[in-house]
Amino acid sequence: MRSSLLASAAICVALTTAAPAMAQPDAVTAIHAGHLVDTASGKVLDNQIILITGDKITAVGAQGQVSIPSGAHRIDLGADTVLPGLIDSHVHLTSNPSEEGYNGLAVTTSREAINGVANARRTLEAGFTTVRNVGAGGFSDVALRDAINEGEIEGPRMLVSGPALGATGGHADENLLPFEYHRSSEGAADGPWALRSKVRQNAKYGADLIKFMSTGGVLSHGDSVGGQQLTQDEMNAIVDEAHMWGRKVAVHAHGAAGIKGAIIAGADSIEHASLIDDEGIKLAKAHGTYLSMDIYNDDFILAEGEKMGIEPASMDKERSIGKLQRENFEKAFKAGAKMAFGTDAGVYPHGDNAKQFAVMVRYGMTPMQAIQAATIADADLLGLGDKVGRIAPGFYADLIAVDADPIKDVKALEKVSFVMKSGVVWKGQR
Repeated sequence: MRSSLLASAAICVALTTAAPAMAQPDAVTAIHAGHLVDTASGKVLDNQIILITGDKITAVGAQGQVSIPSGAHRIDLGADTVLPGLIDSHVHLTSNPSEEGYNGLAVTTSREAINGVANARRTLEAGFTTVRNVGAGGFSDVALRDAINEGEIEGPRMLVSGPALGATGGHADENLLPFEYHRSSEGAADGPWALRSKVRQNAKYGADLIKFMSTGGVLSHGDSVGGQQLTQDEMNAIVDEAHMWGRKVAVHAHGAAGIKGAIIAGADSIEHASLIDDEGIKLAKAHGTYLSMDIYNDDFILAEGEKMGIEPASMDKERSIGKLQRENFEKAFKAGAKMAFGTDAGVYPHGDNAKQFAVMVRYGMTPMQAIQAATIADADLLGLGDKVGRIAPGFYADLIAVDADPIKDVKALEKVSFVMKSGVVWKGQR
């Protein structure tokens, strides 16, 4: 017993001494950037000085034009390219790729929380300083967010949804167990008022936003990937209730009918949007709805999915939908729809988020446009447009650096050498 207590005490000491740093309110840091990506103008500026006080940027300008206070901590990033911290609008930090299909039945809420601690750090070190977590069991994402905010663990700034909502037997439900287990997922409900109650429950327990499923999914058991699963009245009720409580709404939707119904209901973003049609694109433009299309993870699922435990039926669904989703991404972007950067991290390994940039460029975007999707566009979607996504006075000091030029080769963002979040360096020079 005594040895166990001593071991526990040692772990507590280790956790305390390794606890993440918090920016000192009066600490001043001056960073020299050989090149700086101005996401607002879409230009790259040379030889810039970024002045930071505490967790905020206070000045940005050409070297020689920004006065650096005596005693400021200086960081010289040489010829590196500096960008705002990246944002991913669709992650599942408490999930891992190896937990798909029947493997997921063994994952407890406690295990989800532990997954989240490891995956949050990987995500931050990959240069993603802000994420929107859209679906987690037992409000494990709320606990993860709070621990990060309180400086207890390392991770990105998080907005979280708690359990995703949806119909009984739909993509938000647990359909792998037989009837005698009477298993129903936390977010499953039927009818407008029952779903309104679920919105209120999520808000009560700390959700920043509401996520619901309007159609079937690739990785859910026994449903059609494009089939609509909620009525218009149900979708209207969820969005109305969420907005009344000051929460934005993200909607998982693959099929055209479910996409259009969610947009009409007033959703703030459509996740996946794989089978969006011309009418859906027009509706998204008219309503200002963001499309968050995870067009990288098709590569991972097709290459590794079977080894990860994904069911054969789900693999077939992915084969039928992946190419169409990419083609519709290109069509929606060229039509002028608002495009977010969302990857569905957790379906593929966390930390590989930046692999989506090259796919977005392959399907119509310039490297700068893809970077803007992961900065100013995502910041606007998350309601943080005045706080993150730019390197400018008044914004959080969220910065990353890469050795190569991401405007010439966007794959440079897959190898981030420096990460600062809220004025604290987490990777690279200190």
